[in-house]
Amino acid sequence: MSDLTSVTLVATVPEMLVVATNLPAKDIGELIALAKAQPGKLNFASSGPGSLPHLAGELFKLTARIDIVHVPYRGAAPAVNDLLGQQVQMTFLDLPVLLPQVKAGALRPIAIGSAARAPTAPDVPTLSEAGFPDLRVENWYGMVAPKGTPNEIVTALHALATKAMADPAVKEKLAAQGATLVGDEPEHFRAFIADETKKWAKVIKDAGVETAK
Repeated sequence: MSDLTSVTLVATVPEMLVVATNLPAKDIGELIALAKAQPGKLNFASSGPGSLPHLAGELFKLTARIDIVHVPYRGAAPAVNDLLGQQVQMTFLDLPVLLPQVKAGALRPIAIGSAARAPTAPDVPTLSEAGFPDLRVENWYGMVAPKGTPNEIVTALHALATKAMADPAVKEKLAAQGATLVGDEPEHFRAFIADETKKWAKVIKDAGVETAK
């Protein structure tokens, strides 16, 4: 981020924790109890090593103090396929990726990682509601500019971006995809990036996640 200038946080998309339908866990308490009764036996899929779903699973392990095994895939699609096939037991993935299977009853939702419930999945509790306020897990998308971009250009970019995000059609389209528009100030976005970097760096260190050299 040292080579970039923050403009605005555009949108966030929550990660959803789901389990295979053959797993006898209907909520996060039952899932944790099941994992503690079978340490090292339950697997969680991710879209790849070091991905947000991987780090979300590691944060879940650390927070709940459970022993579950990471199974990385090359993308979300094969991870979902093996979850549907009950080769793995759970995963964290973007809400829009999982929602069709959840609505079809092919996967069981446990909770989502946003601060509030998702309008597209109003019956699914947040992880905070389930008793885990530190399990805030959301993908986010922002606008940045090259380092040294004049302030007047950053201001103009911010104004154009927030104007677009205020368009009802844009809001409706992104909301249908599970995204929440933000449109904050550059200073707030810069602080947000710093907080996210610190948070996930700690997870990587505490979980012993290997990163690319």
